[in-house]
Amino acid sequence: MNAASSVSADALKCCHTRSAAIDDHPSVFTDIYQEDINIAIWKRDLDHEIKNSVDYFLKSHSNYRANLVVNPDTVFDKLIESESELINAQALCKDISELVDMFCVLFDLEQVGLRLTVLDRAMCPRFHVDRVPCRLVCTYYGVASQWLPHNMVDRSKLGRGNNGLVDEESGLYQSEQHINKLNIGDVAMLKGELWKGNENAGLEHRSPRVASGDKRLLLTLDFLG
Repeated sequence: MNAASSVSADALKCCHTRSAAIDDHPSVFTDIYQEDINIAIWKRDLDHEIKNSVDYFLKSHSNYRANLVVNPDTVFDKLIESESELINAQALCKDISELVDMFCVLFDLEQVGLRLTVLDRAMCPRFHVDRVPCRLVCTYYGVASQWLPHNMVDRSKLGRGNNGLVDEESGLYQSEQHINKLNIGDVAMLKGELWKGNENAGLEHRSPRVASGDKRLLLTLDFLG
């Protein structure tokens, strides 16, 4: 194969449609390894113990933010060390620990970057793609993340291509009906631009608008380095 043919083949590969894998069992996460999948979602409802744990914590922590390097053996203790009140939110910490373990096993990682944040505004309000291999997101409280199907996006309108227009007016997508929304408790693996073979096909997503006086509690897990 000559150089021109190679470039053409790579460009064609990047144009392949990506889709979502959705299930009510965490085994859906393994689908993220499929070339045509750029989001894998475990649909779940948080149990009452976790909800109560979250409610208790949010009552006294309106500006909490933790950025930690953890592994499955250290995450529980590090969360509690980051804020003493989390000792009374052990159900939340246990759930996060289980997600860290799943993420590390899925990608054969020894440690991950963990961010747990209370938000009162959209952290990334415009649709965008992440320059990461893959990111786990889970909203424990408040409105959850939004995403667009790959085949419903005009990627030329991402970033500066929007010409200063808001997403709703830039032509990035044609209808509000194309916007998908995660729910509280859902755990999603978002494939990014740095996943090998996924160049120009990272998941397009954004943070939702947070109503005045409302809060979100958002967890993200990332590869390190």
